[in-house]
Amino acid sequence: MTRSSIVFLLFLFSCRWALALEVNIAPGLESVTVLHNGKPVVIQRNQDPEHRVNPDYARTSRKCPPFCIQPIRLAPGVETIGELEMLDYLRRMSEGDDSIVVIDSRTPDWVARGTIPGSINLPWTRLNVSAGADPFEIIEILQGFGVEENEGLLDFSHAKTLVLFCNGMWCGQSPNNIHALLRYGYPAHKLKWYRGGMQDWEILGLTTVKP
Repeated sequence: MTRSSIVFLLFLFSCRWALALEVNIAPGLESVTVLHNGKPVVIQRNQDPEHRVNPDYARTSRKCPPFCIQPIRLAPGVETIGELEMLDYLRRMSEGDDSIVVIDSRTPDWVARGTIPGSINLPWTRLNVSAGADPFEIIEILQGFGVEENEGLLDFSHAKTLVLFCNGMWCGQSPNNIHALLRYGYPAHKLKWYRGGMQDWEILGLTTVKP
């Protein structure tokens, strides 16, 4: 599918939502249309005023460790973002910016319950050697993000901007991925962390998709 065809599909799909919504994302922003697995998905907030949060994210108390509250600043140079910034990255991706990748860092069992449209799944275990990750597969993963390998040396000159998330401020899966990427030399300024993750996304009634 050509880029012009994708843009046209996004336009047609957005036309379905021409009527004004009562529950907007932000002033002047009703929805954002993104591509997920090649198909357009409209991200908006749930319009039912009686809607309640997904029970998977309603629990307030989880055993720590491992479910400990994460800091706002995960690592020097890594930017922590919110929902509006996440939506902007998703929009830019769907408009053809291939320098951005949104990554769901959770294990597949969590992703199966729902994820953010436009994201890909890279479980934290695939970048973590101590969790059984294959070093050669890690190099292949990095190459998929624009990293070049030459005689054992990694060149991050053309590395993509990675936007990572997991279950929320009590989840360590995206922090694990980010710390692993930093250890391999990934530039901190090209790593963005959506700390609120799926819990905040669900609390705000934003659209999710299942694999």
